[in-house]
Amino acid sequence: MSYDINNIEDLLCLPEDQDREYKAAFGGLPRSIWETYSAMANSTGGVIILGVEETGDGFRVCGLKNIVHIKRDFWNTINNPMKVSLNLLSDKDVEEAQLFEKTVLIIRIPAGSRRQRPVFINHNPLTGTFRRNYEGDYHCTPDEVKRMLADQAEEPADSRICEHFTLDDLDLESLKQYRNRFSSFFPNHPWLSLDDKGLLEKLGGWKCERGSKKGHLTAAGLLMFGQNEAIRASEAFPRFHLDYQEKLSDDLQIRWDHRITPDGTWAGNLFQFFLRTISRLSADLRIPFKLNADLVRQDDTLVHQATREALVNTIIHTDFQGIGGIIVRKFRSRFEFSNPGSLLLPLEKILHGGISECRNKSLQTMFQMIGCGEKAGSGIAKIFQGWQSQHWRSPLIEEAFQPERVQVVLPMVTLLPEEAVERLKKSIGKKFQSLSTIEVQALITADQEEKVTNARLQMMVEDHPADISKALQNLVAHGWLEKSQSGRWTSYVLPRQISTRNSDSPHNVADFPHNVANSPHNVANSPHSIADFPHKNEAGYSESTMEQHQAIWVKLMALAEPVRAKQRCSPAILRQTILILCSEGFLTRRNLGDLLSRDGRKLQERFLTKMVRDGLLELKYPDEINRPDQAYRFRKDDRKLMN
Repeated sequence: MSYDINNIEDLLCLPEDQDREYKAAFGGLPRSIWETYSAMANSTGGVIILGVEETGDGFRVCGLKNIVHIKRDFWNTINNPMKVSLNLLSDKDVEEAQLFEKTVLIIRIPAGSRRQRPVFINHNPLTGTFRRNYEGDYHCTPDEVKRMLADQAEEPADSRICEHFTLDDLDLESLKQYRNRFSSFFPNHPWLSLDDKGLLEKLGGWKCERGSKKGHLTAAGLLMFGQNEAIRASEAFPRFHLDYQEKLSDDLQIRWDHRITPDGTWAGNLFQFFLRTISRLSADLRIPFKLNADLVRQDDTLVHQATREALVNTIIHTDFQGIGGIIVRKFRSRFEFSNPGSLLLPLEKILHGGISECRNKSLQTMFQMIGCGEKAGSGIAKIFQGWQSQHWRSPLIEEAFQPERVQVVLPMVTLLPEEAVERLKKSIGKKFQSLSTIEVQALITADQEEKVTNARLQMMVEDHPADISKALQNLVAHGWLEKSQSGRWTSYVLPRQISTRNSDSPHNVADFPHNVANSPHNVANSPHSIADFPHKNEAGYSESTMEQHQAIWVKLMALAEPVRAKQRCSPAILRQTILILCSEGFLTRRNLGDLLSRDGRKLQERFLTKMVRDGLLELKYPDEINRPDQAYRFRKDDRKLMN
């Protein structure tokens, strides 16, 4: 198939909701294409465009001289099992396009399912498996490959027999509480007449070895009802970690207002964590009560159900051998649920619903028997339905690698915050009234979430991705959005002159106080400020605190001035300046972008990530590398490197 494209922007926006890779292909089909194919298939999918070269200033259309030979070479290789383990493509995924009278080839790579991953090259999964992160393709570690192979198995991860673990390793009070909740939900269920071992066996928490009557706890039984010391034993789940953090005050001197984590005062298993966490999450949800048909108050609203579903969903999809554990955070304007592991289905299929894939099916059954957790892939739909019932911004689902983690953010912020709308109207003027629904939502999302992408808008509107692309391009053409990068994972941000972000933004976790100093980069314009500065409290800031913040910001501006004043400087000087600035405390990429008058995301891509890897910078949140408010600080033991 071939079709015409009028300009470079049309080509570049075609796959902008996906990961992209451009290859000039001067000498025919590039050898590196197969590493990229493996990486995209094992991540979130993507698009490879042959015949276009990415340059420092943009893109150059090179064209392909022998398209017939390149396509034949491509299909022959991808269907050769000695080179590529699996062909995920059909004819419609490989298309020619004419651009400036030159031929380019667009190859769409779907994300592999859990039963298809790892997709590897050169006949060896341990050496030929790749994935994508923000920087590009990377070689998967043996542990990553093993986890992908484990996810392939028909037998769920939590059905594994834990040898040498018995009923003595359980917290019997947890099992008793569970039985009571089971009884209240299914009063006459036949399993309730069984003893503890019999009930566990029905639930998938106890299993006998094949050919033997000797039984042991399964992973599900140990995780759900076990004592924390037993769960974290080296033979079981040494990386097991549970953490609930509640941050409702503005005082950053207080890291959290309430925390739930195994501390020896409770059993420290999944069931107890669920009971304690769900009560905190839903304790003060300000949802107007409703009456049912019998005029009885309904306290279990769609929002309560969605919140409960999000917590259960996090637990049952966790890879308990992964890094970082389960982390749940409650803020005034959002909930965050984060767990180790990768998505078992491509995100678009998860959002569409109807397909059920669960990493821990016995845990899923255990929660379903007490009225929690949905079947048949409807859990995510229930979460979205609950948030839509309040006209809040749609939930955000993100997947990250190295380490593998999935995060779900539930923002309790209206789709169209009045204050943000009014500020945008003031900045854009009368033309704001002529914007389409998609365009307005794109601007509001960029305002509230620091950036907007095609994929994010697909979670919020029902329009076709192509229509979303056109809306985003129109906003760029009018100067109301800017591309934050032109390569992979294209995203857009508000230009500095119409930026309206404020302290209510769902990702705005660490703001400077407003109205500090009169510098051109004052803190009011900084979407993320120095990460260890205190927030403004109800009474405002004291004069001494304001002076303190002003003094630090002025000092940072002075340190950054030699670089900020230049459009170009050597990478070595820019790197050295970053080290100097970060020696003053934690700074986000947006802080550094403001100080250096550079794109914060490009700073992260070119410098920050590598400097962390080289041990020059440390992360404020090392267990959550991709946090939007991630901050960087110069390692104290490496100050000698600055001299």
